[in-house]
Amino acid sequence: MCQAWRRGEKVGLAAMEASPEQSIYALIGEEGFARLARAFYERVPADPLLAPMYVEDDVIGAEQRLRDFLVGRFGGPQRYIEERGHPRLRIRHGPFPIDQAARDAWMAHMSLALEDAELPEAVAAFLRRFFGEVSTFLMNRQST
Repeated sequence: MCQAWRRGEKVGLAAMEASPEQSIYALIGEEGFARLARAFYERVPADPLLAPMYVEDDVIGAEQRLRDFLVGRFGGPQRYIEERGHPRLRIRHGPFPIDQAARDAWMAHMSLALEDAELPEAVAAFLRRFFGEVSTFLMNRQST
């Protein structure tokens, strides 16, 4: 468990209020993001709407990419950018049919993953808002 979390949630929450995006990594560390990505990708293969959007034999790779993206985005090492370049989320997600139903399914699984990852409530709430905004931004199709 990371040092900031061991010192107590109050210390971490004060840092989060000052600079939320850059302090999340200090609060939950690599292991917090690993738990979150793992909990999310445990659900994806069983979802009839989302599973076809993922390469079946690369779920582990997708989990790693999500973890590395989140680690870098929220104050940790920039492995994602070092390995893959700028995230370019709209471009990378462009080939996939993301309508309201797909967005909502993704958010439902991510919300459950946030619970399973047992992150501090303030962190989970912040990430839930972040994921809601980004998943809406990535929508590229109208529901039919």
